[in-house]
Amino acid sequence: MVLVVLCTLAQVPLGTYGAVNMYMRSILVWWGPEGSTWIIPVFPGGTIVGLILTLNLLAATVKRLQFTWAKAGLWLVHLGLILLVSGEFVSAALQVDDRMAIEQGQTVNFVESYRDTELAIIDVTDPAFDEVFAVPTSLLAKASTVNLPNNPITLNVKRFFPNAALADRGPMEPPSIATAGVGPSVKIEERAVVSADNELNNTSVFVEPVAAGRSYGIWLVSIALGAPQSFIHEGRTYMMSIRPTRHYLPYALTLKKFSHDKYPGTDIPKNFSSLVQISNPSKGEARDVLIYMNQPLRYEGRTFYQASFGKGDTLSILQVVENPGWLLPYISCVLVTIGLLVHFAIMLRRSLSKRQEKVS
Repeated sequence: MVLVVLCTLAQVPLGTYGAVNMYMRSILVWWGPEGSTWIIPVFPGGTIVGLILTLNLLAATVKRLQFTWAKAGLWLVHLGLILLVSGEFVSAALQVDDRMAIEQGQTVNFVESYRDTELAIIDVTDPAFDEVFAVPTSLLAKASTVNLPNNPITLNVKRFFPNAALADRGPMEPPSIATAGVGPSVKIEERAVVSADNELNNTSVFVEPVAAGRSYGIWLVSIALGAPQSFIHEGRTYMMSIRPTRHYLPYALTLKKFSHDKYPGTDIPKNFSSLVQISNPSKGEARDVLIYMNQPLRYEGRTFYQASFGKGDTLSILQVVENPGWLLPYISCVLVTIGLLVHFAIMLRRSLSKRQEKVS
């Protein structure tokens, strides 16, 4: 109960994602005085509490319930409750929340992370295809040198910012460590990492591409810059940018039409829907599906929800959830329901038998 209250209150400054991770999906709850760099554990997190509750329920079930037909209903109820708690552990460990943004007429075969980012180095020399090297920014935060696989380019990481504010550099300000691209004209200041639902971190890095002993300068690459920057090595053109981490799919979705319906005579939204075509070459499949509010698309282990829109109602944003344990809560509810009905039937039969004995 304490965790639930703390987590609810923390959603104001931290957002849902940050509060749930801090209180419900952690082993310990940590606290540190404002302005200090040290932190101490002050309370067991949801993982510890859930594990103790599960073990307690399991031990009580084995010790107190006799393994007889008369207790069959109670066994099912307890099994359902244990499965319900286990489902949360599975979701916490394996659930992945991504998004897919598609404009009308566009075909997309990847989903993007809401919070994780990557440094993308893209060889765009061949007009027929792009060769993409994706470096997780979590690796940039740890490593000082990153080698691109099967490529002569090495990246020297000069400084990494999990979150930063960017602005134009004034003439009286000290020079940047960047020597190429737009970096020399940009002022950058580190900021605290944010986790609120409507806030994003401006992940940034100073990086130096090196190949065959030649440096191509120090570049400031940031998700806040938007457009990628490029350099040329031995006739090959490479684009650099930081973007949301992409997960590519073995199929693609094409947005044929996005609809934003309103109540007549008002601007109050009535319904949002996306008519998409699924194209899956491995199955020879190409079919239309309508995704709308409370009617998601479940396909190949992922669920696509209508989440948002933009660009004058021509851009549809789908929330994409991959959760291998999504069926566990449903199975749990079915087991608990059956268990209660079985137990009720057993008790009713026992009561009727006793009444019959008294009458006879």
